[in-house]
Amino acid sequence: MRDLGAGFGYLIKGQRWVGRHGRWFGIGLLPGLITLVLYAAALVGLGYGADDLVDWATPFADDWSSPWLGLLRTTLTVLVFGLGLFLAVITFTAVTLLVGQPFYESLSEQVDRTEGGEVPESGLPLWRELWISARDSIRILVRVGLYAVLLFALGFIPVLGQTVVPVIGFCVTGYFLAEELTAVALQRRGMVLKDRLALLRGRRLLTLGFGVPLGLAFLVPFVAVFLMPGAVAGATLLARDLVAPEDEEEGEDPAPAPYTLDKH
Repeated sequence: MRDLGAGFGYLIKGQRWVGRHGRWFGIGLLPGLITLVLYAAALVGLGYGADDLVDWATPFADDWSSPWLGLLRTTLTVLVFGLGLFLAVITFTAVTLLVGQPFYESLSEQVDRTEGGEVPESGLPLWRELWISARDSIRILVRVGLYAVLLFALGFIPVLGQTVVPVIGFCVTGYFLAEELTAVALQRRGMVLKDRLALLRGRRLLTLGFGVPLGLAFLVPFVAVFLMPGAVAGATLLARDLVAPEDEEEGEDPAPAPYTLDKH
C-alpha cells in the first residue's frame, strides 16, 4: 500500500517542479488549451444528442408504459454520457500529448536535466516520434475501448454497476493515464509499448497511485489543462526511478550502463 502514496507523491512533485519553472508551465499549457476547446465542443454535442441517440437505439421500448420507458431511456442516456466522459478522460491525455509532442518532449528533457544524471534523447526525427506516439496511442485506446464496453455492460447490474464498476473504471482510467504520460520519458529511453506496459504492471499500485488521482482531477473542467505540465514532469520523475540503474538503486556510485527494468 505504500506504493499508492508514493505514486501520488510523484504527482505532487511534478506540480512543484513546474511551479518552480514557470516558463515550462506556460509552454505546457498550450496543447491542453487547444485540446480542451475541441473536447468541450464534443461533450456539449453529446450532452444535447445523447437522449436522441438512446431513443433511436431503443425503438422496441416505444410502447412501454410509464415509468419503465422513462427509467430505461434515462438510465441509458446517463450511461451513454458517462461512457463519453470516460473516453474523454482517457483520450484527452493521448490527444494532448500528440498535439504537444515537441513541447512535452522538451519539458521532459528539462526535468531530466535539472534532476541530474543522463538526459536520454531518442535521436529520431519529429515525424517519426509523432508516428510512434500516434500508433501507440491507438493501441492503448483499443485496449481502453474494450474495457469501456465491458464496464458499460456491467453497469446494468444492480448495485454492482453503481458501486464496484465505477471504481474499476477509475482504476482503468488511472492506469492508462499513467502509461500515456510516462511514455514521453520512456520512449526517449528506447522502451517500446510492450516493455512500458510490463514495467508499469510490475509496480501496479505505484502506477495507480499516480494515475487515479489525476484521472479524478481531470473530471473537473479546466483542471486537466493546468495539471498537464506538472503531470508530464511528475511522470518523468516516476519514469526515472522505475528505470534507474541497479547500482544507483543500491546506493552505489553509478557507472555508465544501459537502463534496466526495476526489479521490485
